[in-house]
Amino acid sequence: MKYIDEFRDGELAKGLAEVIAREANPARSYHFMEFCGGHTHAISRYGVSDLLPANVRMIHGPGCPVCVLPIGRVDQAIRLALEQGVTLCSYGDCLRVPASDSLSLMKAKGRGGDIRMVYSSADAVALAQKNPDKQVVFFAIGFETTTPPTAVAIKQAAALGLKNFSVLCCHVLTPSAISSILESPEVRQWGTVPLDGFIGPAHVSTIIGSRPYEFFAEEYRKPVVIAGFEPLDVMQAIKMLIRQVNEGRAEVENEFSRAVDRDGNLKAQQLVAEVFEMRKNFEWRGLNVLPYSALRIRSQFAEFDAEKRFPLGYQSVADHKACECGAILRGVKRPQDCKIFGTVCTPENPVGSCMVSSEGACAAHYTYGRYKDVA
Repeated sequence: MKYIDEFRDGELAKGLAEVIAREANPARSYHFMEFCGGHTHAISRYGVSDLLPANVRMIHGPGCPVCVLPIGRVDQAIRLALEQGVTLCSYGDCLRVPASDSLSLMKAKGRGGDIRMVYSSADAVALAQKNPDKQVVFFAIGFETTTPPTAVAIKQAAALGLKNFSVLCCHVLTPSAISSILESPEVRQWGTVPLDGFIGPAHVSTIIGSRPYEFFAEEYRKPVVIAGFEPLDVMQAIKMLIRQVNEGRAEVENEFSRAVDRDGNLKAQQLVAEVFEMRKNFEWRGLNVLPYSALRIRSQFAEFDAEKRFPLGYQSVADHKACECGAILRGVKRPQDCKIFGTVCTPENPVGSCMVSSEGACAAHYTYGRYKDVA
């Protein structure tokens, strides 16, 4: 299949691994963060780390949308279903994210909540059309990739004159998370998380383009290489990062040129800007409250804002004491450093959000890498 099989070629991977080993300076170490959960999954699934020299280390970042969703936001969604009696719709992974009182949306469904998995925001709009006597709320999460479809759903609901459809908006922004990592004391002050560069996200970059990353290269002197999700994409990006570090450069390079350009999808950006605006503050799991890091629905579309339609409020809730998801999302710890990894916390019984989605660092390591911990 064009653009897939070619990027999973074992012989090409072997050749790339030899180039990386040859170009990596044995006198120094390289630490690169793959921001996106899709890259984390690809690195684990295809054993990319096993093809790298010992002095080239990949660090998991906070780019899994389910993983960074704080407990307080899931609690809001559960209250909507159990206390307000709405039909709550969301993507599949959201249903399994642990919340307060040992609940999740899936468990709340077992308690009688009308909670449904949908494949897109359009499914939620269609459900509202078919059930005019029922309040339907779409629990919208994710980075810039999933934000335009939510904007389309809100505009469609407005055009249809739907009075029973609203959105609980929890869309977050990639540049804010990268800034938070680079400004963290672990990176900026203590040096406990050495970072030499980033593999930039793929799908997010198709929307926002490569331009937003230029600030990080210039301000923090950290190279960024945007890469696709296939194993050869990732390996090529690592090679490009090593070359930048060796040459003392800090630039934004685009390995994923078959889908990403500098400006991104201008139509999608315009649509998002029309429907959403910046939140002053938003809590992220593991990164605390970040300023201007998320979106809210503009006043012109306030009738479709679930936070204004229903008496929700927001209360911050701490993670499970034994869970290390916060530290893993910041790159401070690895999944195998967590005491409950693979024992109490598994994909079937996730204690932390990083074990829920296949893009989560813990779930990826559990599925593809935990055998190495035994060796």
